[in-house]
Amino acid sequence: MSDQAPLVTTILGPVRGERLTTGDRFLNIPYAQPPVGDLRFAAPVPPEPWTEPLDATAYGPTAQRRPFADVTTIPEPTIEGEGILNLNVFTPRAESVSDGGLPVLVWIHGGGYVAGSAASPWYDGTTFNRDGVLLVSLGYRLGIEGFLHLDDAPDNRGVRDWIAALEWVRDNIAAFGGDPAKVTIAGQSAGGGAVQTLLATPAAQHLFRAAISVSGAVMEPQGKTAGHAIADLFTARTGVPATAAALRDVAHDRLYDFQDALNAPGEDRASHPDVPEGMLLLAPFADGELIPLPVTGALTEGSAGTDGKPLMLGFTRDEFHAMGEIGPMLTDVIFRRPNLTIAEGRAARELPTWFYEFRWESAAEGPFAGQSFHCLDLPFSFDILDGENVTDVAGPNPPQPLADAMHAAWLGFVRDLDPGADWPRYTREQRATRVWDTEPTTVDDALKTERESWLG
Repeated sequence: MSDQAPLVTTILGPVRGERLTTGDRFLNIPYAQPPVGDLRFAAPVPPEPWTEPLDATAYGPTAQRRPFADVTTIPEPTIEGEGILNLNVFTPRAESVSDGGLPVLVWIHGGGYVAGSAASPWYDGTTFNRDGVLLVSLGYRLGIEGFLHLDDAPDNRGVRDWIAALEWVRDNIAAFGGDPAKVTIAGQSAGGGAVQTLLATPAAQHLFRAAISVSGAVMEPQGKTAGHAIADLFTARTGVPATAAALRDVAHDRLYDFQDALNAPGEDRASHPDVPEGMLLLAPFADGELIPLPVTGALTEGSAGTDGKPLMLGFTRDEFHAMGEIGPMLTDVIFRRPNLTIAEGRAARELPTWFYEFRWESAAEGPFAGQSFHCLDLPFSFDILDGENVTDVAGPNPPQPLADAMHAAWLGFVRDLDPGADWPRYTREQRATRVWDTEPTTVDDALKTERESWLG
């Protein structure tokens, strides 16, 4: 077995990665040109081909130039540079790849659509490589650059970035040992909302076969009127036209000032009644073209999902409870009610759906003690309990058997489109809900009280 640095030839040129114990990794592979100058607010443009091997041994620039908060649950590095439309490939060694290629998990990071980083050590794909799954993590445009409606630019540029990355996977992943016909998309928080958005986007349907939405969050309401109203509020508050021409050369720090102004509370919101309430103003919206219908409606009543793509979705019990008195309401409004609505809608249409709630309580000290809070489930599903910052958020000795069970369910879903016999589908007859706790169980209609209160 050779320890020589692995070299793979993509359709654009060769990339040289790094050999690890569990497989090979290739970092900072461009899937589109840097979005600068005239491309800053344009649809993603394929990179120019190259001939010499590209050094793919270090993470590339991130769209995040300012973290979501001073301290975040997930370690989210900020890396300077313009080539932010890059992705990372973690693959088992070539000699372990069977004929036909391996299943592929494409990971979309969260961060409220304004922050987050594909370079997080929590998204390292080596545990999936160990178990025969190839993992791709990707960066995309955030905030104003990715999601603000501009009169002279395509809408949902961040969504277009996701699609461009998936097209790269389709065209190149076989060279890394993956099967382009066995792609599962997955993400958490805004990344889970990205997964739901892609399910509702016709142009993306041929690029993946299954989806995992972890604590998925989307803007509500999400129609074209809301997207345009947010742009109007942006101009009213900043004095800057919501156009690519006006924003093309604005420095990133100044753009963050504009973003803060847009998201600030204020009495002037009353004069913009179509602007959604809540935290997600810079997010995907149904523009009527790329995204024909608002996501929740598309997944429960529209044509989305009619091809039968399997979906695993759920949330943590206490997502935002640590935010104080309003926390439980935000947890229900942003996460629990919308995702339960999607599960119910898909069950009514007999679409293959698996539903869960994560209830294991952190043993860490501080404001999250005794809670099943936002992001706490990721170290278990990725099986990285020894990873950076995990003890700080989970406490000492988080239960490895829970990580084993959750990771195995993800593996089963990605490989076989089914998380296992102990977790049946969510249907109107059974409403099987996987409850992730120290002792994982499957409960029939575990959220019956909430379902009857919210959905009737």
